[in-house]
Amino acid sequence: MTGAAPLLGTLVAPLPSRVALASRIAAVLLGTALLALSAKVQVPFWPVPMTMQTLVVLLIGAAYGSRLGAATVLLYLVEGGAGLPVFAGASAGPAYILGPTGGYLVGFVGAAWVTGALAERGWDRSPLLVIVAMTLGHVVLFSTGVAWLAFLIGADAAIANGFLPFVGATVLKTLLAAALIRAAWRGRAALG
Repeated sequence: MTGAAPLLGTLVAPLPSRVALASRIAAVLLGTALLALSAKVQVPFWPVPMTMQTLVVLLIGAAYGSRLGAATVLLYLVEGGAGLPVFAGASAGPAYILGPTGGYLVGFVGAAWVTGALAERGWDRSPLLVIVAMTLGHVVLFSTGVAWLAFLIGADAAIANGFLPFVGATVLKTLLAAALIRAAWRGRAALG
């Protein structure tokens, strides 16, 4: 299904252009707020906390599409880089982004883009392909996160502390994100 509109696109496309633009802006702001809230739902691990952010990143990508999804996550990073308390814990600012979680945060942008690009190809409408799309989003996210963490603390420690403890939760978040997108499409179909 090449050229399929993401979920948000199907909702705003029939609207007048000004209303559609306002809807997209509201969606971006809602997305950054959800990312900030999901950062606060955490299990403290060292050196990277386990949060619900990856779930939200994948949902934003799949629902918003590649460009709007990545732009939403990028705005979230700008908010945190500017010092707003949107990240896990009480810290924010450029130093936080350059710390142990920095690679994961940067990976959020790529994960949203990849998941969104696959949704634009209709992968979010297939039960199997949506799981693959969410998995690939996680692969992008962990690739940049673990690579940056390896630079900071070494490869073995990065894998042991920045990947392995997250595998089980990642599988669950992948399945939950896929189920939520599938449910959203069923709800969209019910609306007509």
